[in-house]
Amino acid sequence: MSLRKRALIIGAGEAGSMVVKQLIQSNEAEFYPIGFVDDDHKKQKLEVSGFPVLGRRTDIPNIVKKYDISTIIVAIPSAPKSQIKEIVHICKQTKAHIQILPRLQDLIHGRISVKEIRGVDVKDLLGRDMVKHRIDQLNNYLQDRVVLVTGAGGSIGSELAYQVAQCDPKMVLLLGHGENSIQKTETKLNESMPRVTTVSLIVDIQDQMLIDDVFNRFRPEVVFHAAAHKHVPLMEKNEVAAIKNNVFGTKIVAEAADRYEVKRFVFISTDKAVNPVNIMGMTKRLGELLIQQLAAKSSTKFSIVRFGNVLESRGSVVPIFKRQIAMGGPVTVTHPDMVRYFMTIPEAVQLVLEAGSLSSGGEIFVLNMGEPVKIVDLAKTLIRLSGYEPDYDIKIEYTGIRPGEKLSESLFYNDERSIPSKHPDISIASTMSINYTQFQRELKKLEVSLKNSSDDFRNTLLRIIQNVSSTRV
Repeated sequence: MSLRKRALIIGAGEAGSMVVKQLIQSNEAEFYPIGFVDDDHKKQKLEVSGFPVLGRRTDIPNIVKKYDISTIIVAIPSAPKSQIKEIVHICKQTKAHIQILPRLQDLIHGRISVKEIRGVDVKDLLGRDMVKHRIDQLNNYLQDRVVLVTGAGGSIGSELAYQVAQCDPKMVLLLGHGENSIQKTETKLNESMPRVTTVSLIVDIQDQMLIDDVFNRFRPEVVFHAAAHKHVPLMEKNEVAAIKNNVFGTKIVAEAADRYEVKRFVFISTDKAVNPVNIMGMTKRLGELLIQQLAAKSSTKFSIVRFGNVLESRGSVVPIFKRQIAMGGPVTVTHPDMVRYFMTIPEAVQLVLEAGSLSSGGEIFVLNMGEPVKIVDLAKTLIRLSGYEPDYDIKIEYTGIRPGEKLSESLFYNDERSIPSKHPDISIASTMSINYTQFQRELKKLEVSLKNSSDDFRNTLLRIIQNVSSTRV
């Protein structure tokens, strides 16, 4: 026992009791239980599995100090994330290292094992509780269907392919430009769901001939268009690449969906498309306008899903912060007042699938992202979860706002109002009237001007967005 870390167990229920028993019985366990904390007044001053209930969650700081606790293990796998967030907030007032038992749905067959104890992750604190898929609703448009996912090697695209595969589709088409990332997605699906037929397609969405061939050969019935250049500062330096991919690549895929009479088409958009100040946001806004234009005349049910940042996606701040912390700092934050909306990748994709089932054509669905998070607070949380103290062990440095960045993002234009949908976490942005004739003319001029890389594309994109949009309808 002397070599083991003194542990306080949060939760004197079945999971906590099983953790204690395994800690005692295992010769390899690095923790030794000292006692429990539980808010149930009936358990106060009782013993559970031979160890005392020392108090409630509000007593954690005093208990840690009194009993020289080095590790706190949160053993409430059925607790909602809001409760976990409150408990971790109290635990962070101590110097004890915080560990957590995965939630029930993450434990195979509900078995509790000390081997599953892990460090608290930022997803535990920022993500909402996952709601169960409305299976009947999703199966109505995904089961026994050929489903195409573009950008299937990316963070969102790969998760889309994974969740679609769980809905018993006839076939999942994994389309992307990067062979390694597509192969990684295919391998994951083949290993986890071998009965699902997958086809990997190495195709650039800007290649109209190859895109036509995909639609002609496989006749997809549902398309999730996640392929895009998303890195904001990088696209500031590569305007032409962003326009060709995010605007005209989207145009090629969406028009093919219309020609081949796809049943549903879901375009993945971003909060950066709202009042855009960067090239990436402007191109995604043009993508939204393209989809709305097609929706007005097509038998395909085109829809748009708009949401903010996703945790741990490629290029997001979370993996960057983790890497900086592992190197001993400093952790770099652009501005102390920078705020963003955050959502975990699985919950964002789950709501994208739900939104697709709700579409009757032409909607901009907006996901409920919760409250915006200050980036510096996120950095401090990650530093503390790594066992360090911000600005003492790991320094935070402010580097200044990068090209194309705003201090905060919005999910709606001022002229858009939020309309409730049938899903509590999905709203619909009221549509704005668009001059589609003028929009087509502007797109043709933009396509011609791409041949002249010296053009002022920033002002051109802004002018198109402002000129073709007017008041809400």
